[in-house]
Amino acid sequence: MHHIPNIISVLRILLVLPIAILLLNKAWEMAFILIFIAGISDAFDGFLARTFHWQSKLGSILDPVADKLLLVVLFVTLAYRDIIPSWLAALVISRDVVILVGAMSYQWITHDLKITPLLSSKLNTALQIVFVLLLMYHLAVSPVPEKAMFAMQIAVVVTTIISGVKYVICWTNYYKNYLEKKNG
Repeated sequence: MHHIPNIISVLRILLVLPIAILLLNKAWEMAFILIFIAGISDAFDGFLARTFHWQSKLGSILDPVADKLLLVVLFVTLAYRDIIPSWLAALVISRDVVILVGAMSYQWITHDLKITPLLSSKLNTALQIVFVLLLMYHLAVSPVPEKAMFAMQIAVVVTTIISGVKYVICWTNYYKNYLEKKNG
């Protein structure tokens, strides 16, 4: 039973390609359904892991990889389809690159990486998923007021920047602490 959150994360990864194909083919309704399932599965696997203490090292890697892969593909594909501005996709991807480079650098130097997502990052991921779902609802079901779409886009931009900056600060502090312990 303790593998269920990891299985859910793997299933979310497996949804990425079909979602991308659906978006490229403008199959908005089916894409909306699969993105909704992926979004719910993200919350559900986290809930199961915390509630039943089914956390694992593999899960701490799989869950963020599934999130990043899904969101990067969504934002790139939506920008390619001219549904969102390219700069927004670039911003989202840049933040993820900063996080990844920081984590890889820290692991390379210290050989002691412990991944702990920041609250601002969790909020940003949730807002990105809600933003995409709102876009898909707009395309697949019914028009969403322009002001609501703009407000969600601003929320994504602000939380993307804030969480990116917080990660830079975190990695900087981790390096400083590591160097102090090493030299101290």
